[in-house]
Amino acid sequence: MSKAKVYFTKDLSSNGLIKIYEALGINLKGKVAVKISTGEPGGHNFLNPNLIAPLVNKLNGTIVENCTAYRGRRFEAAEHWKAIKEHGFLDIAPCDILDEEGEIKIPVNGGKHLKGYNLVGDHIKNYDSMLMLSHFKGHAMGGFGGALKNMSIGVASRNGKAWIHSVGYTEDPDIMWKHTDDQDGFLESMAEACKSVIDYFKPQNLVYINVANNLSIDCDCDSNPHDPEMEDIGIFASCDPVAVDQCCYDQIMNSSDNGKISLVNRMLEKNAIHTVEEAYNLKLGSREYEIINID
Repeated sequence: MSKAKVYFTKDLSSNGLIKIYEALGINLKGKVAVKISTGEPGGHNFLNPNLIAPLVNKLNGTIVENCTAYRGRRFEAAEHWKAIKEHGFLDIAPCDILDEEGEIKIPVNGGKHLKGYNLVGDHIKNYDSMLMLSHFKGHAMGGFGGALKNMSIGVASRNGKAWIHSVGYTEDPDIMWKHTDDQDGFLESMAEACKSVIDYFKPQNLVYINVANNLSIDCDCDSNPHDPEMEDIGIFASCDPVAVDQCCYDQIMNSSDNGKISLVNRMLEKNAIHTVEEAYNLKLGSREYEIINID
């Protein structure tokens, strides 16, 4: 597979986001879903609404999310809507909780864990294309969260999250926590879920932007995340989800920032790169890339 193009800017501003999207040369068609993490209340590292508003509005996009599989403030749709409002996202664009009214099965082809299907919010049927707008950071279970996690766990319905986390054992969020011991199986299941989303939308209708700031070892789903220890890096964008996550991973691993140690250890402890490896094995993209600096 040839090298993928990954665009990069140090400009962590609304203008930087628009510039890097435009550098991709892609025109997302029809009704555009912008998949973000709306952040668990108590947390504070999620993408700032003022940062993303101009790009979301440029695309006439709708911010989309799903309910969580853990019993926090975003487990039920009614409380999730309150969190979306509290965090300022309703002030900048239309928002949609994809699994508020149910879920659908979409096929998983070529996987070994998810037994032929992924579960995503029913409202996904209302969209023609998707911008995977991800906050790149650490994660307590996945090691890191970027485009691939946002496309798998993030696009999955509440029950779909349980299905992925339990490596195809259960769709019940309350039962899944007893079946999360297979770490590599979980990472492989995330890659399988990504394949289902790519097959559903088709590659030409998906683009990926990773914002590498507020680099905590913890996810935006954490209500009390660890403070970031390393400096912000910038914004990465690609039409290839494997390449953009591989690039972000490499940037942290090869950084000269002494504050990286905790995040590096988190990623290594959880074998985080295995999601990228499995996504590559499923032919979702290339691990070889060239960085194109647009500054």
